[in-house]
Amino acid sequence: MNYKDEFERENENNIQNTSDEGSDVNDSEPEENETAIQREGEVEGVTVYTASESTPETNEFEETKEETLQLTNRVELKNSSKKKKKKLKGFASMVAAGMVGSVLTLTVLPFTDYMENFVNTESQSQGITLQNTNPETNTVTAQPTSAKSSSSIADTVEQLSKTIVGIVNYQQRQSRSFYGDSTSQDVESGTGSGVIFQKNNDIAYIVTNNHVVEGATKLEVSLYNGEKVNAEVVGTDALTDLAVLKIDSKNVEATAQFGNSSTLRPGDEVYAIGNPLGLEFSRTVTQGIVSAVNRSIDVTTSAGTWETTVIQTDAAINPGNSGGALINPEGLVIGINSLKIADSGVEGLGFAIPSNDLIPIVNQLIENGKVERPYLGVGLADLTEVPQMYWENLPDSVKEGVMITAVEPNSAAANGGLEAQDVIVSMNGTNIANSSELRKYLYSDVKNGDEIKFEVYRDGKLTSVNVKLAK
Repeated sequence: MNYKDEFERENENNIQNTSDEGSDVNDSEPEENETAIQREGEVEGVTVYTASESTPETNEFEETKEETLQLTNRVELKNSSKKKKKKLKGFASMVAAGMVGSVLTLTVLPFTDYMENFVNTESQSQGITLQNTNPETNTVTAQPTSAKSSSSIADTVEQLSKTIVGIVNYQQRQSRSFYGDSTSQDVESGTGSGVIFQKNNDIAYIVTNNHVVEGATKLEVSLYNGEKVNAEVVGTDALTDLAVLKIDSKNVEATAQFGNSSTLRPGDEVYAIGNPLGLEFSRTVTQGIVSAVNRSIDVTTSAGTWETTVIQTDAAINPGNSGGALINPEGLVIGINSLKIADSGVEGLGFAIPSNDLIPIVNQLIENGKVERPYLGVGLADLTEVPQMYWENLPDSVKEGVMITAVEPNSAAANGGLEAQDVIVSMNGTNIANSSELRKYLYSDVKNGDEIKFEVYRDGKLTSVNVKLAK
């Protein structure tokens, strides 16, 4: 609305029709009433005329004076109204500007670091204790914790537990009746754990320890949902104490994923899941840390002594945990629990086969049913275990080595010229102190078709024998 134009029109009306002035002021629009109320505190904006300023004149003069006074008041009223409307307009503009500023702020904030920092602050309040960042204080405050978050280990364990199975080893036993009749039946020989790691169409694969399934005539697998199914052996490897089973995938709900065990460090948090002491305590979860990595332990297996590289942990592992999963907080399987030291007074010494070591073995077992290794064709005995009468002609400096006790005809050893009672002390320049080191070198550092230079003592003299490896 143009206040100047309205005032000019009203001024012309006042000159032509002065009799309407009173009603024009008193019968103003609601907006004018609001202005009038606001005017009660503004004395300076009104020109006040007193009776002492008038002089005796004619009625016409008095009417003209009164007319002039009313006109002047009208002008002052309109000016004051105009000022008030300008103030209201300014106030409305200020409010509008504030609203626009707020909208702009909310629009811009998502593209700034502020919201990111705000979100980070919110996430830090879930289960994390922070030091007060106020430079005036050094107090430590506990932030509120979330009862359940996406990173909860309970959620991780709940999901991974669906991949943990119980394994019952049944072996055939002969029994005689009262009348002397002989019968055989499958008797429970032991229990262990396993991890479902692959589901392929109608088949699901389980990794476990060889000693859990060794000698079994029947294997029964107990699943997460309570179903019990028969399992079939895909392949076993006694030296690394690993085995792969297969079952019908009909009742399999989930599969586990392997993690990279080479990234583990002492102090990393780990969890063991398995069936300690049998199925009664199935899927028990224990917590610990990685105590050490790349530990080497000599393990006696049905295929001979083998130096096994393991992860050491203080997570509680008991009989029945064998074959179960050792996982990181992300729920990745970084090891298969295999053994523990259970001597009197010993606590917290459990061991797991690292995932990076078992994956190649598992793949070979699925593909071939066994691990194909170079075959030498000899019987071995550590020199320290052989009666001295059999190696008394060795130089006094020779204290370690491996004695060949037998050579298989037509084997790689026989074709290469190795003989019984030869004492092996090196292979391709690598010193060999015992049979475990010989197997480790043979199965890890060379492959079929390679030629190995053996250094052996024969009749007390050092000699070299070249042997080409075969399957």
